Amino acid sequence: MNKIIKTEQDYESALQEAKRLVAIDPDPGTEEADKLELLVHLIEAYEKIHYPMPMPDPISAIEFRMDQQGLKQKDLIPYIGSKSKVSEVLSGKQPLTLRMIRNLHSGLGIPLEILVGKDEPAPSAPELEWKKFPLKEMLDRGWLGDFKGTLAEAKKQAGELLKNFFKGVDLPLLQEAFLRQSVRSSGQIDPHALMAWKAQALKQAGAQTDVAPYPKGRITKAFITDVARLSYFDHGPGLVEEYLAKSGIHFVIVPHLSKTHLDGAVMRDAQGAPVITLTLRHDRLDNFWFTLAHELAHLALHMDKEEIDCIIDDLDAEGDAREQAADTLAREALLPARAWASLQGQFNKAQIQDLAAKLRIHPAIIAGRVRYESKNYSLLSDLIGSRQVNRIFDKQ
Repeated sequence: MNKIIKTEQDYESALQEAKRLVAIDPDPGTEEADKLELLVHLIEAYEKIHYPMPMPDPISAIEFRMDQQGLKQKDLIPYIGSKSKVSEVLSGKQPLTLRMIRNLHSGLGIPLEILVGKDEPAPSAPELEWKKFPLKEMLDRGWLGDFKGTLAEAKKQAGELLKNFFKGVDLPLLQEAFLRQSVRSSGQIDPHALMAWKAQALKQAGAQTDVAPYPKGRITKAFITDVARLSYFDHGPGLVEEYLAKSGIHFVIVPHLSKTHLDGAVMRDAQGAPVITLTLRHDRLDNFWFTLAHELAHLALHMDKEEIDCIIDDLDAEGDAREQAADTLAREALLPARAWASLQGQFNKAQIQDLAAKLRIHPAIIAGRVRYESKNYSLLSDLIGSRQVNRIFDKQ
């Protein structure tokens, strides 16, 4: 049979012929194999109309794929998250997030319409209020592309300009990430300004082409210490991007926008690669190296282990337990407890410079720790590298 199946009799005949051909297992490329392939397509087309199958629920589809491929629950961790997350999803205690849906679709080939659910619309971005974005700052920074008009003209064209700005950024994922982000802030953050800032960070990260794949678990205290040793060099901050890129991490500088008060953040791009962004709000070497170490600590302790898409940091603010853990790891990686104790409370310039040389780090890291621990920010002001960080990046 090599014609469209129109009747039940045609259907039964096609089934019998397909069964016969399956039984003889024809070699690929033979006339019988081609005939079997055609019959399968004809039968499927007829069944889709006359015998529609109910769409399986997402969990059943995942379990079916696990059975097909001989997968265990631990094999789903790269697609869903931690072991506990996998267990919660499969037991129905946790719904699939957009990131999980995309990972399962791309990684295991499960159709999106099944993962989303037949009675639910595909995830989509809510309507944005374009006029609430900080158009003046975005225009002043050149974020609005080739637009050369006035602010008044920009406001009239806000929707079009911002849609162009968000091109190349997975906007639905960026918006959904607001539900799974952690913000440490000393004041209220404007969500539209924060979204614009994050989008610019992701756009800059997306332009970086020489970033290796990121393996979870790469970041350890020893790794952060190695990064801190770049501070020993005069151009240390300028070496960070290449160093982290070789470990699969994007690193970008994006000054904070008004009503955001940010020092830095760690987030994921649409492919799941980590992006560390610093604002250089405080143009000092001690702040640069501590903020960088803090974001790396978040990546190690939280981003690699929890269902979090973005952690935003204003380091002037009090932090929760997660922030305190990142602070602790950052401090220990930058200046181990034994080295700190070796100062014996004697914080003169010569001793700090001597210890920095032994540890092969910049004295600003130690001076910044002294100022923080003593809560005396008038100390050692000539060692903290004021107004030296922006100058390095301006020359790049």
